[in-house]
Amino acid sequence: MSLRLTNTLTRQKELFVPLRPGHVALYVCGVTVYDYCHVGHARVYVVFDVIVRALRHLGYKVRYVRNFTDVDDKIIARATKNGESCDALTDRFIAAFYEDMDRLGCERPDVEPRVTTHMPEIVAMVEQIIARSHAYVVPGEFGGQDVYFGVDAFAQYGALSGRVQDDNQAGASDRVSHDERKRNQADFALWKSAKPGEPSWPSPWGLGRPGWHIECSAMSCKHLGETFDLHGGGKDLVFPHHENELAQSKAATGAEFARYWLHNGFVTIDSEKMSKSLGNFFTIRDVLLRYHPQVLRYYLLTAHYTQPLNFSDKSLDDAARRVLYMCEKLALADEVLARPGPSAGLEPEVVKVARREVQDALCDDFNTSRLLAALSEPMAALARALEKPKGPEKPGTIASVRALVREVGAILGVFHDPAQTAAEIVELVRERMFPKDGEALQWVQRLVAERTTARADKNWAKADELRDELLRGGVELRDSPQGTQWRPLLGES
Repeated sequence: MSLRLTNTLTRQKELFVPLRPGHVALYVCGVTVYDYCHVGHARVYVVFDVIVRALRHLGYKVRYVRNFTDVDDKIIARATKNGESCDALTDRFIAAFYEDMDRLGCERPDVEPRVTTHMPEIVAMVEQIIARSHAYVVPGEFGGQDVYFGVDAFAQYGALSGRVQDDNQAGASDRVSHDERKRNQADFALWKSAKPGEPSWPSPWGLGRPGWHIECSAMSCKHLGETFDLHGGGKDLVFPHHENELAQSKAATGAEFARYWLHNGFVTIDSEKMSKSLGNFFTIRDVLLRYHPQVLRYYLLTAHYTQPLNFSDKSLDDAARRVLYMCEKLALADEVLARPGPSAGLEPEVVKVARREVQDALCDDFNTSRLLAALSEPMAALARALEKPKGPEKPGTIASVRALVREVGAILGVFHDPAQTAAEIVELVRERMFPKDGEALQWVQRLVAERTTARADKNWAKADELRDELLRGGVELRDSPQGTQWRPLLGES
């Protein structure tokens, strides 16, 4: 089946044809490591984690490269403020990044280059751009020399973002202070001469450090080649970062650079992008204090990756409810299939249809919302089968649906964890809402036990009274032949 992608460069969905049949080379812009990651970062890296998993599921061999920017104005400013070295700061936040991504179930890329270990490649690329007359050298403010890319000398500038030169010139004063050394105020730095006390590296233009955009061009070229298949990142990177990256890479080599550009939509709060500069962000760590990582991950996949995603308690509560429902049913399926007796059988038609829909959704630009929707009918069939699991066709239905959900879960990184059973995920989701050492959990457990006793004694009035008391306290109950399960009452049904 053919894979179609939404290519930012062509502004349309098109057939994906890799450079090497069966292989995919992917570069994703990583974080600037000076602080903890927020939910907007989580969306980028969960999205591309799923894209990599989906590509591999579709049979491609993927080489995934994602960088760390470990020298930057913000890093230098934060290290100075903290009274620590830039290396100490960046090492600490790289470790924090890994911790956050590991908790979210993101698999590590194949290569994770750091800017500070690629200075020779960066310097060499800047030299190439100068030699091809697309950059110029000017005196630095503190000695040494600066190197700027000249956008006027590159006719294709603006191809990715759709901006024209007049827009760049008119808007330049809003982005940066006027610099008389520039030929065009939209020109951008490839190399910056060192300021006193800043980290610096030797170059033909004196001690200095790279501009932000050249880093990714040099690292992607080293690890994937001058031309590769996919380049990804958040929508906020389209301009200026990816526009500049595309221009300087083609200027340096004359080659095509990235053939397909994928950009995920923003996580928004009240229709504004979540970002540190706006101060309207929640760190991943903040959110995971209340919600299980799979809940956050599920929420991030509920919309197509190109679309904006509004962040709210209700959205996360809805995601928590769905994860609980899915994992509760999977836990019951595990229990039923662990019993002696037949567990195999013909795959029901509802699962066959869902498998085709799953494949279609993956090939439709990694449509995760459609992929999740494909599980609805099989899960309904599973719920019916679990009510009376002893029917002759029921074990086959239970086993087939469980296998399907596990397969999809492995692609999405939800409803499935090699280190946790479905039953354990259910307990951990509840625990975020009702911590083990809290009085709320003890209250829930006491009332559930009292209600179980009342039901056993056929004291239905008492059982209903206890159920209503739990409901008023934010807990809903689900009775089944396997017993009573409880869950936090999250948002509206």
